[in-house]
Amino acid sequence: MTLIPAPFGPHFGFGLYVHWPYCARICPYCDFNVYAAKDRQGGALVDAIAADIHAHRPRMPQHRPLDSVYFGGGTPALLRPDELGTILLAASDAFGIKPGAEITLEANPNDVMRADLQGWQRAGVTRLSIGVQSLRDAALAFLGRDHDAVSAAEAVRRALRVFGSVSIDLIYARPGQSPASWESELSDALALGAPHLSLYELTFEAKTPFGLAAKRGDISPMNDDAQADLYELTQSVTAAAGLPAYEVSNHAASPAYQSVHNLIYWRGGDWIGVGPGAHGRVSVGANRYASEAERRPEAYIANVQASQSGWSNAAQLAQLEIARELLAMGLRAAEGVDLRRVETVSGAAVPRDKIAVFVDKGWAKMAGAELRLTASGRLLADAITAALSP
Repeated sequence: MTLIPAPFGPHFGFGLYVHWPYCARICPYCDFNVYAAKDRQGGALVDAIAADIHAHRPRMPQHRPLDSVYFGGGTPALLRPDELGTILLAASDAFGIKPGAEITLEANPNDVMRADLQGWQRAGVTRLSIGVQSLRDAALAFLGRDHDAVSAAEAVRRALRVFGSVSIDLIYARPGQSPASWESELSDALALGAPHLSLYELTFEAKTPFGLAAKRGDISPMNDDAQADLYELTQSVTAAAGLPAYEVSNHAASPAYQSVHNLIYWRGGDWIGVGPGAHGRVSVGANRYASEAERRPEAYIANVQASQSGWSNAAQLAQLEIARELLAMGLRAAEGVDLRRVETVSGAAVPRDKIAVFVDKGWAKMAGAELRLTASGRLLADAITAALSP
């Protein structure tokens, strides 16, 4: 990684995140800002998101065109192709979209099976991220999903016939899951041929139905050692299949299939967040700002209509906050982070004696000023980050 004058900002990538908060069914493990689709604001929210994109433009310095647009949620696949087009047109008008930019749409298998995939493609979508979550019917029922394993596999195959870039989400480390059962399921997923996998360990966030059930003792989360064993198995199986990890939870067949949008996060680039509850990071000169939009759709719409976008809630980040974020996000990715960037922002040296211990244990590697974690080190990424943070 070459050191450049500014240690963060749009030269590390410039993206747009669009949060669509509605879901046909809300999963019991989900702690995102989501609402039942029956309560959707529909066209009013699409118009507000488009207006919010335009409202960001005059508040920001000149930026290069967008490298990526990411429709997340929620279930943004509930948007019609023309609604996706309306939002992308606003992005193009306000900032420009780079030729060949990555435009990702999150979708569930049932969405893929009934959607006009060519319509999504004509609207501008170039990449699908499919929330398969499991290829075992019992696990899908436990996770509260509304599809079965057969339809999930067929959805991936259908998507691959239209889109060259397809990602599969899977959740593992479920209660009672054995290494053999996960290896079999992961192998089935790899056999579908998607060039990108996002593989997440099941978490029990406090306010979710799963979190509350765990607190009551109705569900017993997998213990840390067993989770670590499954994580290491995951790294071995995916690497052998030609999809090594390029980040803690993400695997790609080649750099061409790595998520451009997520790399912006991990590299310390800039992104605008629009839609209810969306977060953003924007650099203006030597300063960096964190923004968070109103969470409830009706409040978000009213805020935008009053010409107060998510940018009105922006807060300037302290230098130490920026440095810690650069370190934490950078160490998640296999490419690592140039410590000179962290030190330039924080004004303090990252302790080389602690790094030496991590290198000696086989958890990290240093090449000049670049620090990267090994596969076993990424398992300890949070702890290592905490030990090295300024």
